[in-house]
Amino acid sequence: MKAVLIAGGLSLVLALLGTPLFITFLVRRSYGQFIRDDGPTSHHTKRGTPTMGGAVIVGALLLAYFASHLFTLTLPSASGLLVLFLATGLGVIGFLDDFIKITRQRSLGLRSKQKLAGQGLVGVVFALLALQFRNDSGRTPAVPFISTVRDTHVNLAFAGTIGGVILFILWANLMISATSNGVNLTDGLDGLAAGASTMVLGAYVLIGIWTANQNCQTNPGPKCYEVRDSLDLAVVAAAGMGACFGFLWWNASPAQIFMGDTGSLALGGMVAGLAICTRTELLVIVLAGLFVLETLSVIAQVTSFKLTRKRVLRMAPLHHHFELVGWHEITVVIRFWIIAGLCAAVGLGIFYAEWVVGTS
Repeated sequence: MKAVLIAGGLSLVLALLGTPLFITFLVRRSYGQFIRDDGPTSHHTKRGTPTMGGAVIVGALLLAYFASHLFTLTLPSASGLLVLFLATGLGVIGFLDDFIKITRQRSLGLRSKQKLAGQGLVGVVFALLALQFRNDSGRTPAVPFISTVRDTHVNLAFAGTIGGVILFILWANLMISATSNGVNLTDGLDGLAAGASTMVLGAYVLIGIWTANQNCQTNPGPKCYEVRDSLDLAVVAAAGMGACFGFLWWNASPAQIFMGDTGSLALGGMVAGLAICTRTELLVIVLAGLFVLETLSVIAQVTSFKLTRKRVLRMAPLHHHFELVGWHEITVVIRFWIIAGLCAAVGLGIFYAEWVVGTS
């Protein structure tokens, strides 16, 4: 538990103090955000605002995680390292995308195929490694079962060893792509993605601590959890939550820095990794409900336009629609934060209710 507190507190301080230093560096290099001309006109004033702030989030996350283990004299777990690998790997893809946008002063960075290929490569490596590293109890960081609050009876390994691995890789990559792009789509207003991510990661801190206390390896029972490294996953989530919280101080309206794809892809990857390793793969749809709504709004807009040549929203993603309706940016952000908080709370309620019902 000390590691959780140290990771959360240290990452918050590192992000809070490190972000203004990074802002100064970016301003000196003239690394500012390129703003699309077809977006809301109120956003044109943001052109030139430093971006790639996600590098601070990832840096604070990594430093705080390893420092917490150093201070508590404990070894990192395979599950924790794999989630960090996923977040960092996607963060690197996002960094390349941001860097190309900045240096070439255009809204397009990596081409979509290049971006998907990079995400896919990181996702495949993560999925393959997540089925390795058995501990003394024979548990691996992930298993080829689709999970809700815990593993269901839907076994992806029904097709045999190789077929099961392939199906798991496809399933894991679907989750990784969905969450990373969901956070990326949400990152369109000052503080929106950072605040929502803080809530989702906060929920995973609680889930990690709860499953650690009710773990089959230390506290066997009829409703114990089979998660391999519960407490260390809580450490990862706490480090991510603290980093987002500290970054939000500078990212809140009016933002002095944007996280860019560097941050949004990394945070989305972290959420997916936590969902897979804590065996809450379908529950993340509720916990990260705001990201799901933003993604669905884009899907609905594109589908409607292709089929009927009509748009269901004034502009997608959903937050831009409300801006064009007349809501002030900060109003949209706060109300969407409320939605994100409610989704996280409902997700935690479902998680706890399943345990209560199962033990009553």
